[in-house]
Amino acid sequence: MRHLITLDGLRRDQLERLLDLAQALRPNALRGTDHQPLRGLTVANLFFEPSTRTRSSFQLAAQRLGADVLNFDADRSSTRKGETLADTLRNLEAMGASLFVVRHAEDGAVQSLAEAAAPNTSIINAGDGRNAHPTQGLLDMLTIRQHKGTDFSGLKVVIAGDIRHSRVARSDIHALRTLGVSELRLAGPDPLLPGDEATFAGLRRYRNFDEALDGCDVVMMLRLQRERMEEGLVESLEGYYRDWGLSPERLALAARDAIVLHPGPMNRGVEIADAVADGPQSVILEQVSNGVAVRMAVLETLARK
Repeated sequence: MRHLITLDGLRRDQLERLLDLAQALRPNALRGTDHQPLRGLTVANLFFEPSTRTRSSFQLAAQRLGADVLNFDADRSSTRKGETLADTLRNLEAMGASLFVVRHAEDGAVQSLAEAAAPNTSIINAGDGRNAHPTQGLLDMLTIRQHKGTDFSGLKVVIAGDIRHSRVARSDIHALRTLGVSELRLAGPDPLLPGDEATFAGLRRYRNFDEALDGCDVVMMLRLQRERMEEGLVESLEGYYRDWGLSPERLALAARDAIVLHPGPMNRGVEIADAVADGPQSVILEQVSNGVAVRMAVLETLARK
């Protein structure tokens, strides 16, 4: 594996090896470590969209592994003067960077960079458009494994909210299918449910959140992107919470030991209640911690090439 652009097509053994390595690295992710296989390498973070969790955790992951880290400031770069992404990549390669973490607003932008990369360069997709966010998918799977075990075949999982526009939902679905989850449900208002693309083929869609939650083991909430209100896809925040917000009363419809995930940033009181986000069934902060370990595993795996 030279690049990590998407989880679609990743073999089960490849995915499980990444998760196993992330679990092994987790103690090193949260403190200093002598395990530094990236010493002498340079990791460049190229973020053309805002990010808190992903960018910070990639930076920590690279530093934990001993790499030098270059944080690229898109707002002050020559891309504002018309320089292409490929030329930016080649210039940073010429300075010695060999691992690139890229977030971009356009679908396929990261794949295009991978095609332009030098033979000794690896590209990691930190989120492109609504296409994919593979490391978020991996950290979500690691969090589920820690609470539900490695056998996903008996799990019922619901993904709820703005699925149509979510790269996180796409990566989670690819991973859950690869790991053999038994029942995968999609829940959301009609304008936010996905079209007929292959990723969502064969998945049951729910237009009633209470029905979708019934007996579920894992509840994966998604951020309501406020711009969807401007597009007329959501009538009001109050109405959205009434119909699609995860309250303690709604969560009680799921399995007694159900866990709640959210990729962040959370809109409290819109897609999730405070009592749920901060409650005993929430594993949201564990997802954040796992993000460092997962990104360490990805960086180390690609560096081994």
